[in-house]
Amino acid sequence: MAVISDIHGNLVALRRVLDAINALQPDSIVCLGDVVGYGPEPEACVELVRARATICLAGNHDLAVVGAIELEHFNPVAREAILWHRSHLSPESLDWLASLPSRLDLPNVTLAHGSPRAPIWEYVTDSETAAENYDAFDTQVCLIGHSHLAIAWRLQRKNSRIRAILEGEAPGALLTLDLEDKWLLNPGSVGQPRDHDPRASFAMLDTDAWQWTWHRLEYDIASVEEAILEAGLPEVLGTRLYLGW
Repeated sequence: MAVISDIHGNLVALRRVLDAINALQPDSIVCLGDVVGYGPEPEACVELVRARATICLAGNHDLAVVGAIELEHFNPVAREAILWHRSHLSPESLDWLASLPSRLDLPNVTLAHGSPRAPIWEYVTDSETAAENYDAFDTQVCLIGHSHLAIAWRLQRKNSRIRAILEGEAPGALLTLDLEDKWLLNPGSVGQPRDHDPRASFAMLDTDAWQWTWHRLEYDIASVEEAILEAGLPEVLGTRLYLGW
């Protein structure tokens, strides 16, 4: 399965990632949410994800655009983009976003936008938060997004103590999942990476061999920045793409 997340209206990055996924020929594509928010082409991104993804979750920006979350929870730049997206999405796209869950429990994998215990808002960026999610999912593997970081947490229970071990990203290298432990796996962000690597990020999960692989792809950031400026969105939404933050 191919795993994507946090597209954020960046159609150029999304197309680049989907082209790479086509070459890998997975049996399914899972999107962990935030199709919209920030970027200049939300409608086209929704249409493409609807057409290509087998499963899609709702992220916090998706829910804000449809009015399910109050805008006071977002910073001014994010609020401005959310309001712009709300006015540039079709009724059909808004209805589709509103219909999506933020967590889904499959037979062998749990899916959550933020974390399994708090799927809309929680960022799993430290070992304490990762460990506290151990009992929040019943499968051995949970796929998460939201932080825009391509990272993995190995969760080990020893007696009554849970230890979370950070597994760093190594694009193209297989991470074999020891199912004696639990795992929180984040594919990183397609449209707005925040790990100081501006390349679009996605991952592949082989549920037969239980192997996870990150992929990073360069794309035409300048064209996205130009589209952001032409749309009248905040300039910082374009400049930050070059920094991967």
